[in-house]
Amino acid sequence: MFKSNNLVARIFERQIRTPPPGTSVYSSRQFYENLVPSHTIYDVQCPDHSFRKFTDDGLYLISFSRNHHELIVYRPTWLTFSCSGEDCDAHDLPAAARRFESFFTQLHCLSLASSNELLCKDFFLYVERNQFGIFATSTTQTHNAPATSGAVQGIPSIEMITFHLVRLEDGVILDEKVFRDDFIYLAHNTGVFLYDDLLAIVSLRYQVIHILQIKDSGHLVDVRAIGAFCREDDELFLESNLQFMAIGDKLKPQHSDASNDENMLQDNPSTRDSPFLGGIKQRLLSFIFRGIWNEETDQRLRVQCLKKKFYFHFQDYVDLVIWKVQFLDWHHLLIKFGSVDGVLSRSADHHPAFFAVYDMVDAEFVAFYQNYADELYLLYEQFVDHFLAPSRNSLHVNFISSHSNNMYALEQLRSIKNKSSSVSQFVKKTLASLPFPCQSQSPSPYFDQSLFRFDEKLISATDRHRQSTEHPIKFIARRQPKVPKFKIKPGPEEGSGDGRTKKISSFLFHPILPLVISVQQTLFLQQSVVNIHFRR
Repeated sequence: MFKSNNLVARIFERQIRTPPPGTSVYSSRQFYENLVPSHTIYDVQCPDHSFRKFTDDGLYLISFSRNHHELIVYRPTWLTFSCSGEDCDAHDLPAAARRFESFFTQLHCLSLASSNELLCKDFFLYVERNQFGIFATSTTQTHNAPATSGAVQGIPSIEMITFHLVRLEDGVILDEKVFRDDFIYLAHNTGVFLYDDLLAIVSLRYQVIHILQIKDSGHLVDVRAIGAFCREDDELFLESNLQFMAIGDKLKPQHSDASNDENMLQDNPSTRDSPFLGGIKQRLLSFIFRGIWNEETDQRLRVQCLKKKFYFHFQDYVDLVIWKVQFLDWHHLLIKFGSVDGVLSRSADHHPAFFAVYDMVDAEFVAFYQNYADELYLLYEQFVDHFLAPSRNSLHVNFISSHSNNMYALEQLRSIKNKSSSVSQFVKKTLASLPFPCQSQSPSPYFDQSLFRFDEKLISATDRHRQSTEHPIKFIARRQPKVPKFKIKPGPEEGSGDGRTKKISSFLFHPILPLVISVQQTLFLQQSVVNIHFRR
């Protein structure tokens, strides 16, 4: 839209020109090419907290105490000071600018964890419509957990996991949801997904998808549990049939002790349901069977196809467990299945995996793919924004760059694909990121790839720690490819003299303001170096 790179000229141009329909937000975001965090305050004097992230609307900064017991909520403000001269830019900043409190105001400090619990510092979800925050506390996990009815062997157990719903506006704890002797993958929101007011929590240990609704009143309401049963009346239906069968067995004459033992097994609830697969597994096997059945119309070829593709792999399908889940919309879930060995493995890419789309309303599967399926990759390449499943109530996250909405990101993806020695391995590695962790990307305009380019090996919109570098990270404008607009350098201003110590950095970008927090820390729990980058 803008012909000039000058900020004043752009403001005048905005007054006399109207952007094309539907592009007003994109046009306004171009002003960020001029409004960049151009100044850095190194080694800010700040409390020794673990800073998590800004909320997507930019109203709050979430942090946790180092002992992982307290939640500390800050409100971003702005550095204000006065100078006596005319050219204020030439003056040094006052000493108060080095204090964290000059940029942020503490609102609340809440103790969420009990004596034997710890806050998960890598877990946080934000309900923007109500300004609710979802936090998690848990006890330590037990790797050699005793076998219990319905639990998957090989998955550790956590004595208690508690989800806390907090209203960030006034710091009130509204509701809690407790899971006992279970295992939920909390790191980076992997085992929990939020879509509008629906919350999906995956119990890895018991293979249950818990669907909860967050009410405006601040209550967590159970909607359904998908696992052993898929509909609300499944359990009642099975219980009534088992009771009817038990009555029929009692009316039969008792001929031997063996029949008595069999009746006792049927009356024992702990063993009664052991021969049966869970409801979701039954539906998955049925969908796979019908899909293979419909591939052939000739009866003889159909039987051969079933033997080769279904019965030969039947036990492999039975042994599949749920890895991750995400919402695609209000009614559909994307579920990733795999082996038990790959659930908690750091190299899950090397384990076989499958993706399935499940309709919660009709309680049936509608699609099933292997993790190297070209059809699924084509959907991923063209419609990846649908996999991100942004909330309809959030304006900021709708402008996160992806290869579905940004030609530069698409060119980068296709370039990597063309350089890959094996297309199938590339597809498998690319699809390994599905389902996406919820709220894992920053909506900051400085990550908009139509405005800036940067080295994604050093920094990206994805919420992850990066290996620290001694050189500044450059953000270069797309319109002026040879002009760095601003630089971000984590760590001390003069650099670190010890190059042998491994350092990691994290970057917290405000979603609206030209404000960035960089945190550099070592692996030996030393004091972190916090820098604040802002527009002066």
